[in-house]
Amino acid sequence: MAKYQPVIGLEIHAELKTKTKMFCACKNDPDERHPNVNICPICSGQPGTLPVINEEAVHKVIRVGLAVKSKISEITKWDRKNYFYPDLPKGYQISQYDEPICLGGILNIPGFEKNIKITRVHLEEDTGRLAHFGHIGHSLVDFNRAGVPLMELVTEPDLNSGDEASAFAQELQLLLRYLGVSDADMEKGQMRVEANLSLKVAGEKEFGVKVEIKNLNSFKAVRDAVNYEIKRQTALLESGKKVVQETRGWNETNGETVSQRIKEESHDYRYFPEPDLPPLKINFAVVEEFEKGLPELPADKRKRFKSEYKLTANQIDILIGDEKLAGFFENVVSESLSNIEPDMVEKEKQAIVNLAANYMLSDFLGLLNEASAEVDDTRIGAENFGEWIELIHKGAITSRAAKDILKEMWASGKDPSQIIEEKNLDQIEDAGAIEKIASKVIADNPKAAEDYKKGKETSLQFLVGAVMRESRGTARVEITVDILKKLLK
Repeated sequence: MAKYQPVIGLEIHAELKTKTKMFCACKNDPDERHPNVNICPICSGQPGTLPVINEEAVHKVIRVGLAVKSKISEITKWDRKNYFYPDLPKGYQISQYDEPICLGGILNIPGFEKNIKITRVHLEEDTGRLAHFGHIGHSLVDFNRAGVPLMELVTEPDLNSGDEASAFAQELQLLLRYLGVSDADMEKGQMRVEANLSLKVAGEKEFGVKVEIKNLNSFKAVRDAVNYEIKRQTALLESGKKVVQETRGWNETNGETVSQRIKEESHDYRYFPEPDLPPLKINFAVVEEFEKGLPELPADKRKRFKSEYKLTANQIDILIGDEKLAGFFENVVSESLSNIEPDMVEKEKQAIVNLAANYMLSDFLGLLNEASAEVDDTRIGAENFGEWIELIHKGAITSRAAKDILKEMWASGKDPSQIIEEKNLDQIEDAGAIEKIASKVIADNPKAAEDYKKGKETSLQFLVGAVMRESRGTARVEITVDILKKLLK
């Protein structure tokens, strides 16, 4: 048993997807690349300006709280968090300290089947963005992001490894996307993770000295930074040295955390109630409506896909990971099963479901990735995809022809039956026609034919493939194999 046990809590920030910023009417546009376009006297910290609360942002944080089973506060207030940094125009951040919107909650980490307790979910405003130009010795400030609504979720110290921390962040990102409250794109800085980590002696209750790792901007960085810090602190303690309470950053290139500053405590920020904003009373009639309107969340969809479709854990993870893909899959299955015989046995139905999942997660997903497209961008509708799956299941087309048909469906948006008719891709079951093709293939490949006669079974597969190519994938495989064996005797 290890002498030290890691104790990890996370603070995760996510920019909310709202029309305007948190306390002003400036546009909230994360894709704006021209600096200092979406700014005004309020979000740029000009004297004499007054903030106004963004109702949409409050509603979105409430929805997150309901999804993680938080208690929604009846009264919540705003506080000033004072610190000075070039990208903080007011010299303070409007945040929530002791009376956040959401208290408590829980989120399960899939794969670990571990419930992580949530301390709070609160709302604040984001800072601006610094751009460093080392070659000219200057740093410039872009205030487009300053004042954007920023949700912060804080967990209890219930995590014990980098893998758990990364998995929690991924599940939260998925939840935020299902709720439609944030795109949570880590590459764009829309979601950032900070890890608070300490080591305690195994079996004891007292935690060790806490170190914060700031601004982790990928799931890999979360995992690697936490695992590195566990090793670093363990080595210090085992050598008789002390861990210093500090803030550290993650150096991706060197694969190590680096000291940035001595860790601040809450009193260092000189929190006090925001004088320009009154306490906010939550309308619980609205909260009840939000609770009724919550979508099927990832954890619930995961359970349903397992019981209803009997897919593998990996298949479910990929489908659930993209809400649109999961919806498309369900529509395809519904279309594929809509014309089946009423007395079709469950085994046959499951075979169709498996076909839909396998082709969607291989060929179809491959086409999406190749084109960097979303499900909504494709010309292939669920009805046509379902018909295509039916044709494969019935043996009306071979797997080889199916791939060609799918590519044509992708390119043209035509239904599979039309493509089959236009390109003569119906499966050939006429033994005479297949024998004619097989005889030509044997004549063109005498060495492979001789090798098979000498006992080399792989040569038969080569000849079958040659027949498939010659017939453009339309020759029925079972008949082809029987005919080749007969001809090679």
